[in-house]
Amino acid sequence: MADNEIFSDDPDLFASCAELLEAARGRGLTLGTAESCTGGLVSACLTAVPGSSDVVRGGVVSYAIDVKRAVLGVSDDVFDDASLGAVSAECAEQMARGARFVLGCDVAVSVTGIAGPGGEEPGKPVGTVWLGLSTPAGERSALLSLEGDRAAVRHAAAARAVELLREGVVENTGAADL
Repeated sequence: MADNEIFSDDPDLFASCAELLEAARGRGLTLGTAESCTGGLVSACLTAVPGSSDVVRGGVVSYAIDVKRAVLGVSDDVFDDASLGAVSAECAEQMARGARFVLGCDVAVSVTGIAGPGGEEPGKPVGTVWLGLSTPAGERSALLSLEGDRAAVRHAAAARAVELLREGVVENTGAADL
């Protein structure tokens, strides 16, 4: 099976990953990921592109809260606050910042959310996904409200994470020199 065959149902995602990697390469930037509900899909998408090893530093699959804390440095305040928790802008931003730190990369994206079919929380239905982006300029987050089954939610979240990572690369031209 060729690497791009894993994208047989979404060749545009493979093309987006290839374009992202070329943009990062051209700007001298390295990339990383921190993933929860996507379980490594973003990293898998990026590394399916031949030659990705010169740009992708790695990824952290932080499915468990204690991994988010211990490896990525997400603060106890996020988990202790019932209005925040693992599915929040604050968690997504801290995950992305932690990935930049532990992976030593220039730009990192994170994904945390509820892929389903269960796991919904008050105010956070299945399909609620937060993305985080960390660059030398700081962090930001984006909320997604996705529909579909578990596979559809995870796929859509990974595709949007690739787009957000590209935004971070384009916005941080020259960041490797900072």
